[in-house]
Amino acid sequence: MKDLPGRRARRLLSATDRFAFHHVAARSWPAAEPVLPRLSRSADHGLLWFGIAAGMWAFGGARGRRAAVRGVASLGLASATVNTLGKRAVRRSRPVLDAVPVIRHLARQPITSSFPSGHSASAAAFATGVALESRTLGAAVAPVAWSVAFSRVYTGVHYPGDVLAGAALGAGAAFAVRGLVPSRAQLPPPARPRTDAPALPDGEGLVVVVNPSSGTQQLLDPVRQLKSALPRADVVLYEDEAGPLPGVIEEAAKDAAGRGGVLGICGGDGTVNAAVAPALRHKVPLMVLPGGTFNHFAADLGVDSVADACAAVADGSAVRADVGRIRPQAGAEPEDRTYSDPVYFLNTFSLGAYPDLVRIREHWSPRIGGPAATLLGVARIVRTGRPLHAVVNGRGRSLWLLFAGNGAYRSAGIAPVRRHDLADGLLDVRIARGGHFARSRLLVAALAGQLARTRLYTSARPQRLVVSGLPADTPMAYDGEVAPAPTALLVDKLPEALTVYRPTPD
Repeated sequence: MKDLPGRRARRLLSATDRFAFHHVAARSWPAAEPVLPRLSRSADHGLLWFGIAAGMWAFGGARGRRAAVRGVASLGLASATVNTLGKRAVRRSRPVLDAVPVIRHLARQPITSSFPSGHSASAAAFATGVALESRTLGAAVAPVAWSVAFSRVYTGVHYPGDVLAGAALGAGAAFAVRGLVPSRAQLPPPARPRTDAPALPDGEGLVVVVNPSSGTQQLLDPVRQLKSALPRADVVLYEDEAGPLPGVIEEAAKDAAGRGGVLGICGGDGTVNAAVAPALRHKVPLMVLPGGTFNHFAADLGVDSVADACAAVADGSAVRADVGRIRPQAGAEPEDRTYSDPVYFLNTFSLGAYPDLVRIREHWSPRIGGPAATLLGVARIVRTGRPLHAVVNGRGRSLWLLFAGNGAYRSAGIAPVRRHDLADGLLDVRIARGGHFARSRLLVAALAGQLARTRLYTSARPQRLVVSGLPADTPMAYDGEVAPAPTALLVDKLPEALTVYRPTPD
């Protein structure tokens, strides 16, 4: 039979692969013997990478959390691809261990196809995903990923070709995830109007209120960073004994305005929300430092760290941002007179299921942690929730959720989380309606990424929204805070009302 070129090439690649494997097996690696077999075992089922991701989430700040999520998502896609397609498409026997020293053997030898290496795919996917979000963290993870991949050859469970193919699949999975969810570096420059604001190179005139209870961040280190970068800034560390937080921020804003300075706020979205009214009332620019569990507004500004915020204030780099506003309307119950002043929001306003989710999450998160509390809240709402009946822009509706974002969100979904323009003058309104089996249909559509194609979901981008006919004591959520909603309300915007610092885009 004629020896075809393709067959000769496969034989050559196989011979080269086996030669490289035996070269590794025959060589003495004294420094690797106590390390690589254990490292290889630690990566079983992705446990090593999940542990590293947890560390980045806890200590890496906003960028570290994004890198952790991207790395885990890339790992999940790579693992699914390898196990469902790769190993079924190519059946290759594992290497014979005769040439590998017994001290290197794994206690449990894998029995699946040798091609491609799942461990290498997971390692490359996680490291590449992290690097696409943060080059610094990616550089730190890369040596560990390389060592895990090499350990599969070193311990004799894979040929080098298996490892290279797995690594290529893993890197491809990371880039596929980036195609679905762009990294921060890929986002286009935001179309926000730049504006003049005081440049405070040493922080003179800056008054910063820090809320230590706003989230899980360690705030003492950010305070030190702030004082190091802007040594003449005044820092107010909020304590419960000082009275309500809005009152403390009000005094800080008055102090900053008297000196022609800047109001700073360090905390999560709820804490930042408390600074909006004082900043508008006293006409002072706002400096936002991410220091809470959720920092959506800071992230959309491009302020990922204390250093980013300090650099923006030192340079006088600022933009104008819209402010969402909630006001009672004619027909509201007399009890709604407590809302004599508008309620402002920088991120989102919602009615229906989300306020219930926030209440459940806030109740349980101190006991079981935020992610577990969120899952518990979702499960409880899916099981026991009831639709809300209201009149929206003159039409009676039964709805599971009404979401209004301060500015258009680019990602799809019932309550998306990313904006690129904070001064577009629009509300991003999304409604999940009630109906026959609506709860189950909405859940299935959300999981399948097909919300936009179901009749139970509608979206629009108006400048104002009128809601009436709400039952008394209906909760509303705004920027993660929950309060009773007026029975009739208007949601609109104050265009470009707030001056806020952000770093100059690269």
